[in-house]
Formats: sequence, C-alpha cells, structure tokens
Amino acid sequence: MYAQMVDTGTKVAGAESSAEEQAFQVRLDADIRIEPQDWMPQRYRNTLIRQISQHAHSEIVGQLPEGNWITRAPTLKRKAILLAKVQDEAGHGLYLYSAAETLGVSRDQMVDDLHSGKAKYSSIFNYPTLTWADIGTIGWLVDGAAIMNQIPLCRCSYGPYARAMIRVCKEEAFHMRQGYDIMMALCRGTPEQKAMAQDALNRWWWPSLMMFGPPDGDSVHSEQSRQWKIKLFTNDELRQKMVDQTVPQAEYLGLTIPDPDLKWNAERGHYDYGAIDWDEFYNVIKGNGPCNRERIATRRSAWEDGTWFRDALVAHAQKKASREMSEAA
Repeated sequence: MYAQMVDTGTKVAGAESSAEEQAFQVRLDADIRIEPQDWMPQRYRNTLIRQISQHAHSEIVGQLPEGNWITRAPTLKRKAILLAKVQDEAGHGLYLYSAAETLGVSRDQMVDDLHSGKAKYSSIFNYPTLTWADIGTIGWLVDGAAIMNQIPLCRCSYGPYARAMIRVCKEEAFHMRQGYDIMMALCRGTPEQKAMAQDALNRWWWPSLMMFGPPDGDSVHSEQSRQWKIKLFTNDELRQKMVDQTVPQAEYLGLTIPDPDLKWNAERGHYDYGAIDWDEFYNVIKGNGPCNRERIATRRSAWEDGTWFRDALVAHAQKKASREMSEAA
C-alpha cells in the first residue's frame, strides 16, 4: 500500500550552496541516480530517511485493517487472495526498510521512532474496516492512490528507493484489481450488497484524497523534494489525477462519489471537486484518528512478542560466525 509523504515538519533555513551541493544538483539535473556510496547533502539524506521509513511504516501498519478480515472473508478464494495481499504488504515494508538502511539508519531505530510516535505513517490506516466492502474499497481507492504516487517514485533520484518501487508497483496493480473486483461483485449482487459498497465508498473517499498530503501551498517539503527529484509531481497534481481516474470507475460500478460539488470542467479538462476537510487530516496525523492508538498498540505488542525470535536469530548468527572463525584458524 501506499505510504503518503506527510509534510508536517518545519522548513530548513536556507543557506548558500557549497560547491559539493552545486555539483550534486548538477548530477540530479542530468538524471544521474544517486547511490549509497555517493556523496549527498545531509538534508537530502534526512529527507529520504523520513520519506522511505514513513513509507515502510505505512506498508507494515497497512496490514492491520485488512488482516482483520482474513478469517472473515466470504469465500475460501477471497480468503486466499487477501492473505496473499497482506503478505505482499509485509514484503513491501521489508524492501523499503532495507532501502532506508542504505542511508545509515538502523531498522531498530526506525521501529523505535514509529512506536514512540516520532515517525508517521499514512493517515488512511487509522480508519476502521467495518464491512467486507471496506476491503474492496481499500484495494480500489487506497491502492489506486498508492499506484498514482508510487509509479513516479520508480524514477526518483535515489537508486535503492527507485529500484525497490518497481516490484512494489507491479504488486500494487494486482491489489487494486483485487479491490475493484470485490466492488464489482458487490455492485452486481443484491441491493443490500450494493448499498454496502456505496456506504464504504462514502466513508473512504475523502480520506483517500487526503493520502496525497496537504495542498501544495501548505506542503513544507514538497518543493525541495521536487528539486532533488525525490518527488516528481506535486500533491495537488497527483490528487487531481486520482479524481480523474476514479470517477469513471465509480460510474461504471453504478456508485455515486460522495461529493455534491463534483463536476466535469470541460475548459480545464479535469473534474472539479469539493473542499477537503484538512482539519480532519491534521487531527488524524496528530494521533487522534479513530484507530491511531489501536494501530500503534498492536505494532508494539507484535514487536515485543517477537523479541525472543530476534534474539535467537542474533545468537545463531554469532555462533555461526564464531564457528567459521575457528575453522579458518
């Protein structure tokens, strides 16, 4: 799933670029990828650590809303598909934590930052999944937003991040199709099933649009990230693409987007849409969403329950290294 890049930090005071920074920017402008061994400004490194770790956290926490429905899926086939999808999300987290580690931050530190509340994850995963239709809507809208955001990341300036995103995007494409398939089945079913699908769309539409982050004028990191080619599009550009793509899909399903201000603007060649409640967005980011405390408590519990296994892995690795040294001597 997608990890939204939430711009809630503070702007870094401007300073004259050094010769190294100027040469670094020349490389970026020439579309030359930056690799872990290359020199990079500390601010570039810090921005990547923040963004990639937040992305990884979102993949891991994002397993929770859907994992809650694995045992309650309506058929064995749906259960198997959802189980595979949740496993994919764990893999995405692994790729991204590994990419972040190339920047000099440890996985333990990233996990500590998540559990302490210092690090953020996508606001969308702090909403509850009340019905089976929510699982379809997450696949359709949330993974759809993820793909919108992540495909450009395959061309971002930092090599390990860009390469990790290639496989992630391929798998996310299947996740979106899985979600839309659930919605199609519900909309072709009984009136009660279609009503369930509409209810899920009503609840998830606006949080899905918030996933792209605040409006461009309020985004404190966006412009610098674009200059460094970490981001290639603004939050508002991606949000508009999401609306333009999704409205026809909803019409095909026979569902209504819950936005009375939504209309096609022939002059712009895009859909106009209503005002987003950014107070809700920032409230969720601050930890006051419907499931914030539940999500973090679950992650902390899982981490603590796995302590014995991590300790066993370290002991095994140390014993193996000691044996190999003895044999070499």
